[in-house]
This record gives sequence, C-alpha cells and structure tokens, in this order.
Amino acid sequence: MGKSDKADNWMTDGNSPGTAHVRHRAGGFAGAVCGVLAAAVSVGIGQLLAGLSVPAASPVIAVGQAAIGLTPAPVSDWAKQNLGTNDKNVLLAGVVVVLLIFAAVIGTFAVQRLAYGYAGLVVLAVVGLSAALTRAGANAGYAFPTLGGAIVAAFALSWLVHRARDLAAAPAPAAAPLPRIAFEAPDDLRPPDLPGELAPPDLPGAEPSSETAAPNAPRASTTASFPAILERPTARRSFLVASGVTLGAAAIGEYAGRELSTRKNVSAAQAAVKLPRPTVPAPPLPAGANLPVPGISSFITPNSQFYRVDTAILLPEVDPANWTLRIHGMVDHPMTVTFDDLLRRPLIEDYITLTCVSNPVSGPYVGNAKWLGASLASLLKEAGIQPQASQLLCTSTDGFTSGTPASVVMDGRDALVAVAMNDTALPVAHGFPARLVVPGLYGYVSATKWVTDINVTTFADASAYWVQQGWAQQGPIKTESRIDVPGSGSQVKAGRTAVAGVAWAQHKGIEAVEVRIDNGPWHEATLAAVPDLDTWRQWVWYWDATPGSHTISARATDKTGYTQTSIQVPTAPNGASGYPVNTVTVS
Repeated sequence: MGKSDKADNWMTDGNSPGTAHVRHRAGGFAGAVCGVLAAAVSVGIGQLLAGLSVPAASPVIAVGQAAIGLTPAPVSDWAKQNLGTNDKNVLLAGVVVVLLIFAAVIGTFAVQRLAYGYAGLVVLAVVGLSAALTRAGANAGYAFPTLGGAIVAAFALSWLVHRARDLAAAPAPAAAPLPRIAFEAPDDLRPPDLPGELAPPDLPGAEPSSETAAPNAPRASTTASFPAILERPTARRSFLVASGVTLGAAAIGEYAGRELSTRKNVSAAQAAVKLPRPTVPAPPLPAGANLPVPGISSFITPNSQFYRVDTAILLPEVDPANWTLRIHGMVDHPMTVTFDDLLRRPLIEDYITLTCVSNPVSGPYVGNAKWLGASLASLLKEAGIQPQASQLLCTSTDGFTSGTPASVVMDGRDALVAVAMNDTALPVAHGFPARLVVPGLYGYVSATKWVTDINVTTFADASAYWVQQGWAQQGPIKTESRIDVPGSGSQVKAGRTAVAGVAWAQHKGIEAVEVRIDNGPWHEATLAAVPDLDTWRQWVWYWDATPGSHTISARATDKTGYTQTSIQVPTAPNGASGYPVNTVTVS
C-alpha cells in the first residue's frame, strides 16, 4: 500500500473493527463540520471580494437572483401573498440552508478522501460562476468573488480535514485505564485476605484474573501513558483552533464585505439631485381629498410606506452621473439620454396610483404618489417610433424586463420617465435615478425601476420577464376596492360606525362605491374629491351597527359604467378580482 493509499484509507488502521467504527463516526461528524466551515469561509470571502469590486457579484446574491428567475409563477405569487416583503430574505435563507447541507455532505466525503471534497467545491464554484456571469451587465470581473471564495475554501477544507483526521485517529481518554499510584503498605495496615468463597466467580470461558487466581499475591502498581491520554485533547484543541480561525475569517469577510458594499451606495448623489420646477405642475389637491376617518389610507402614500415588489435581492445602486437611457429598435432615430438630459426636458408632475398584479383582493400592493418626470411619449416621438411597433421592452439595470403596450403610452395619458416621488428624488428602492410610471397598467408591464433600456418592438418578437413566467402579456388594471376600516376580525361598538376605504380604476376613474352588511341591500358610499382619473379615491359609509357577527362587503363602479365583479379569481395570470369582505364583531 502506497503512502497516498494509507492517507486516504486512514480509518481502517485501527486495532479492531470496533475502533474503526468509532473513528468512522467521529470522522463523519467532524467532516460535516469541515464542509460547513469551508462553505462559510467561501461565502464570507466571496462577500468581501464582492464588496471590493461589484456588490452584485456576491455568490449568495447571484445564486439567489438566479433562483428567482427559475421560480415558477405560482410559487412566486404564493411567496408574495404569504411572505410579503420578507420573500427575498426567505429565499436567501433557503439558498444558505441548501448550501450548508451540500457542504456538510462534501466534508463528510472529504475526510475519507480529500479529492471528493475538492470535487464538491468545484461543483459549488460552477453554480456560483454560472449565476454571476449570467446576470445583466456581467463581465469577467463578476467571476472574481466566486473564484476567490472557492480557492480559500479549498485551503480551509484541506486544513480542517487534516485536523479532523487527527482527532478521529487519536485514542479516547476513556479507553485507557486511569493512572494509579503504586505503594507498599505496612503489614499492619494491609487488609486481611478475603476468603476464597467471597472472591468473584470466574465467568464461563473467561481466563481467570490474576487477582482471582492468586488472591494473596501483592497488587502490582498500575501505570499509564500520560502522552497517550493527552493525545486526544491535543487533537481536539487543534481541530477547535482551526475551526475557530475559519469561522472568524468567514464572519470578518461577511461583515467587511457588507460594509464595503454599503459605502458604494448612492445616497450622497441622491441627496445632491436638484429637481427643477415642473413645466406642467400637478393641480392642487382639492378640498376633501382626505376624509376625516381614522385608519383610512391617506390620499398620498408616504415613500417609506409605499409597497415594493420587484425581483432585486440587492437594490441596484446607480450613480446618476453614469446612468443613461437607450431608446432603440423600431425607431427612426435611436437615442441615448443622460440623467442631466432628462432633467433639462419639460417635466410633468401628476398624481398616479400604482398597483401590482400580485395584489390579492383587499391586499397591500397598491399606493398613490405624486410623480415628477419627462413624458415618455415625447421621447418616443423624438426617436421616431414606427407605427408597426406594439411593445416597449423596458430593461432595468438588474436585467428585469417589462413589456409595455406602445399604444397605451402614446394615447395622451401621463406616461412618465419619473425622477421624483412625493417632491423628493426617487428612493433607491423605488428606482433611483429613473423609472417608468404608466397609469392604468399593472406594474409588471409598466413600472420598470432603474430603467436603462427601451427596445421598441412587437409583442410577437419579444416576451418580458413575467410573461415568460406565465403571466398575461398585457395587464390593464381591474376596477377594485378595499375596506380599510373596520379591519377584518376587529371588534366594534354598537351604533354609528364608519365603514371606509379606497377604490381605484386608474385612467378610468371611480364613479361610485357601494357597501352592504351581510347579504343585505347595497348602500352608496360618500366619495372623497380627487384631482384626476389616475388616482385611487377614498370612500366612507356610516353604519348603524347592531350586536353580533357581521360581514361587510364593498364594490366599486368606474366611470365607464363597469361594476367590480363578485367573481373571485386569483392574481395569476392578470390580476385578482372579487368583492373585499371583512368580518367584524359588534358588541
């Protein structure tokens, strides 16, 4: 047997089958720890290198982003409805758990043969590289964090595996007899000899013990090898030191990488943006736009409370000095617009409600804001959009695409390349430095954040991200309403009770809202004032509540005469429908 064979078959060198079995079990557990720690240091070093270069190239972020793209539409929709804004955190946690399980398996095999461990690390590196290099805008530099992390992990795995082998091969202290100090006692202190009939009987087939065979013989002193007893604690200490160093390197890399990534943010550039006065200012809010009902959604949704639904795990930090918007495809004059160019154009200010197609009936993914931006239609006219074009395939910095109907953008509504939200530069989470806002369409076909490219094309020639996942090609918003108060499951006192909420039918407008209690008659609610057709509208109806359990339903009618349907359908593939129903207890 050669030297390498001995090293790779180290667990069969015990003195007995039982010894080999114990060492195999110990080596298996220690091997799993080796694999997990090697994976941890790979992630930590990868995060550090990503912070030094491209934060989006972080291996875990890249794999998580790739996982989003592979997630089936029903699963994605379930996550949005049940996990809300925590869906991405849960996804990342799942990626980490799968990584650690695979790493534990790698480590277990690596203790038996290190080449197996290296092969497992190669598999992980290939997955990370594939995810990183297929990201939008990726270049060769995106491979650096994954490769660096894998190399460090290989060294760490080798170091840890050798310490684990030493630990498993060392004899356990319990296997050696405890040392006894031998001495000769004076005859007057020696105990009398035990009668032979009191001596322990010999077991059948067993060799008689020395003490049984010669009970009167003097006891021999027992000695123990102290180096042998200390061998396992020393091996354990060596393994723990190696594990601690590896874990510390992983933690430092993760922390430092996150700090470096944070320092690359664009908060200073965002704060430095000087917004020009709009050429077309929004009309002043009419009196009565906000009804005096506690708990009702305010007409303007604060930026911090505005819903966020997108595919970005790591928010793109785009410096406006480097941002451009390219318009090309079925146009006569392809053009590229810088952020300064955008600010110099005539800017339009308007109140527009946005809604996500994943918003369930009575859901939270709807909000209203005052937006400031350049006319998208005017940009397309300047580029010379061709009459055959039917779709604007809009691409985000992070690679997300949406397909916006060209006819909707060109029909005169305030479709904007927005640069501000509620009188401040766009928050990073909502698309800084620029995004699209098109009233009347669900966000997945109209509201591309961090927009950087518009390919003027046709629906037959290209499919956007969510369409590829099975959602409808075009997404006009359905007429819907929501009951804000009283909340479902709440308790109210008998007597006059405000039932209130919001209703929306962007670019059609809300004409009426009706409310009913249980299965009784419909009652028309009082509507708040609104500045235009593109916003939601508050409503309220006062109910003389009677004791008991009751259900409250609502429905809206838009200005085209269409009344919200009672037919309950899920969000996929083109938006939910049905009456909102809240159950309350009156006491």
